Amino acid sequence: MCGLAGYYDPSGFQCKDGVTLVKQMTSTLSHRGPDDAGEWVDGIVGVALGHRRLSILDLSSAGHQPMTSSSGRYILAFNGEIYNHLDLRKSIEQE
Repeated sequence: MCGLAGYYDPSGFQCKDGVTLVKQMTSTLSHRGPDDAGEWVDGIVGVALGHRRLSILDLSSAGHQPMTSSSGRYILAFNGEIYNHLDLRKSIEQE
């Protein structure tokens, strides 16, 4: 099972400090997600997200999280895998 960590500080913070802290947080979850780790930080708005990944179905790097939309506006981190990811990819490719 994957692991999530994050924090919010409305006063903001330095991005390097946010990355360091969220990496420390997710390192305590390494047993939940030994296959990959990622973090996303926006110090201006004061949000840091961290993820540890356990790969079961999708072993590719396409499952790396937190995921960023192509526009960069949206960030997504969730616990687990999308079990119908192959069907979803096919439907996206057909559009």
